[in-house]
Amino acid sequence: MLHFNRCQHLKQIAQKCFSSTHVKTDKHAQLFLSRTFALAELRKSWHSIYSLVGDKNIILMGPPGAGKTTVGRIIGQKLGCCVIDVDDDILEKTWNMSVSEKLQDVGNEQFLEEEGKAVLNFSASGSVISLTGSNPLHDASMRHLKKNGIIVYLDVPPIDIVSRLKLMKIDRIIGQNSGTSMKDLLKFRRQYYKKWYDTRVLCENGASPEEVADKVLNAVKRYQDVDSETFISTRHIWPKDCEQKVPTKFFSEAVTEGLAPDGGLFVPEKEFPKLNFGEWKSLVGATYIERAQILLEKCIHPADIPASRLGEMIETAYGENFACSKIAPVRHLSGNQFILELFHGPTGSFKDLSLQLMPHLFAHCIPPSCNYMILVATSGDTGSAVLNGFSRLSKNDKQRIAVATFFPEDGVSDFQKAQIIGSQNENGWAVGVKSDFDFCQTSIKRIFQDSDFTGFLTVEYGTVLSSANSINWGRLLPQVVYHASAYLDLVSQGFISFGSPVDVCIPTGNFGNILAAVYAKTMGIPIRKFICASNQNHVLTDFIKTGHYDLRERKLAQTFSPAIDILKSSNLERHLHLMANKDGQLMTRLFNQLEEQHHFQIEKILVEKIQQDFVADWCSEGECLAAIHSTYNTSGYILDPHTAVAKVVADRMQDKTCPVIVSSTAHYSKFAPAIMQALKIKEISQTSSSQVYLLSSYNALPPPHEALLERTKQQRNMECQVCAADVNVLKSHVEKLAQNHFI
Repeated sequence: MLHFNRCQHLKQIAQKCFSSTHVKTDKHAQLFLSRTFALAELRKSWHSIYSLVGDKNIILMGPPGAGKTTVGRIIGQKLGCCVIDVDDDILEKTWNMSVSEKLQDVGNEQFLEEEGKAVLNFSASGSVISLTGSNPLHDASMRHLKKNGIIVYLDVPPIDIVSRLKLMKIDRIIGQNSGTSMKDLLKFRRQYYKKWYDTRVLCENGASPEEVADKVLNAVKRYQDVDSETFISTRHIWPKDCEQKVPTKFFSEAVTEGLAPDGGLFVPEKEFPKLNFGEWKSLVGATYIERAQILLEKCIHPADIPASRLGEMIETAYGENFACSKIAPVRHLSGNQFILELFHGPTGSFKDLSLQLMPHLFAHCIPPSCNYMILVATSGDTGSAVLNGFSRLSKNDKQRIAVATFFPEDGVSDFQKAQIIGSQNENGWAVGVKSDFDFCQTSIKRIFQDSDFTGFLTVEYGTVLSSANSINWGRLLPQVVYHASAYLDLVSQGFISFGSPVDVCIPTGNFGNILAAVYAKTMGIPIRKFICASNQNHVLTDFIKTGHYDLRERKLAQTFSPAIDILKSSNLERHLHLMANKDGQLMTRLFNQLEEQHHFQIEKILVEKIQQDFVADWCSEGECLAAIHSTYNTSGYILDPHTAVAKVVADRMQDKTCPVIVSSTAHYSKFAPAIMQALKIKEISQTSSSQVYLLSSYNALPPPHEALLERTKQQRNMECQVCAADVNVLKSHVEKLAQNHFI
């Protein structure tokens, strides 16, 4: 049974949680265990319902002109099975007249009902079925077909469909009324196609029917092979015995567990999926939401999250929550520099691009009726973003998922602190820590690895711990989308042609944002150089230049760009693992040495390999303010301090032979005192809220962030707990929050 391994994984998780001797007598544990086993059996049944074996059908769905009939015949020949065309073999035989005659006889609305009835009276097994373009508009007939097959969506860009229909001399299709263009009707129908498909095939312009048929078979094979897309720890040591089983996790498990049991980070066992040239070009005219769904479908197996459900999550995440319809627009700054604006989400930072989606992924992946406490360390922006994102879950999900975010009490801007505290809600709380971000992040990792404490939480409160920092794969993955989308926007706007290289410059602290750009390149985006921009805490810059990661005698400096005031960069481990050909033994040695001796040195050959793609430099506080001032004077654009750090480094390191996309990771309103100092505005003594309003009165780009302005109006006298820099104190806060929320 294909899903046996997935069931076993879920059962092992439950058994591991309740390995304590008193579990058998604990009602919470027993309930949790029984529900987890029930989920395992549910996942096991996925095989029998959806897997294409024996008597199941391959059902081809798509708009008129997508090539369903031709592709279906080719697949039938390859598989040696029956081919059924709904138009020719069902409708016309049922009605004893042509489809066009029936349409003329009964009209559009009645035709859809008659068509649906004919399909409902039809059954087949082990066949290839080519649907009509209008079949997906009839719910009952589609449910009937879906019970016994896998629906493959032939996704052809509407502009290509219009061209094909013209060649076929078809000027009207079912449902097209006078005054409605073919393009608008095709766009309208896409919502019905998205509702039903199990797997998608991107049909790029110029692809032959034979090529599309091969893609369909590959898509079906992937759909069947539910155990093929797994994750391993960066510290996994490969067995010498080739027959020894490798411990792996599925996407859903990587997301819910957050951190690997051995202290490493989850990464795909195999390579990232790739799109070919034609597939990328077909996305040039797509919206951000469309690009996100296509790219994430390739990275998330439908056994973990079905395509239709994933699409709903993406539309919820990026629908009305973003001030800009383009979600992450690219703006030309000057010369060869472009700004990727990642601050249009509800909390005004790039973290929203992940944390509006990640909570929905997480809620779907966790076992039903199980309680989860999300622990988050924030250097400023993550705190409010994660609290906002998880607050948007359904009432039922908020009852079983709670969030505790720990931030350095004196290490974030006044606005960020007020935003974090003001974002607390019924399932999310903030705790200030009398230390820095590195302590918060390290403490959370230690809590995860404390099996006695995590076991106690599970037994006493039925609560499992997880994370929403970028150590969690579900948090990192959505960031790949905006790097790919930025490149596609440059192509769409005519600045480059597809295939031309670009550089990216990213203000970097925890290495997640720049790593997401690396993954975008792995998928096929032609990024030439990754420019790592640091502030005065330039441990990453030093490492990229020397291969020596050295925290000895280094103290964290508080800067105007607090989100990158980080010395221990978690996601660097993922990149080193990739560069070192997945050498888990090396990762274990390096990061254990970093923990114990506060430094490590990698070999020269690995340094040179990293330097093939990476360059790095850092920016002083004075240079940061000067960049904000000069950019505003020359272009009327206000950079936030993190973006200013990136611009300074881009100016210094980029050779201007290709465009450079500078990631703007936050709206300047969040750092009003620094901006006012940079622009030499004297009213610095005002409150944070009045400073934000004063800046919004300037006729500058980007425009004021309405959600941030609204935040300043909310005179909340909310407070948060503050604790000492002691991991045991943090544990006591976690226990108390779990007790209050789940008991």
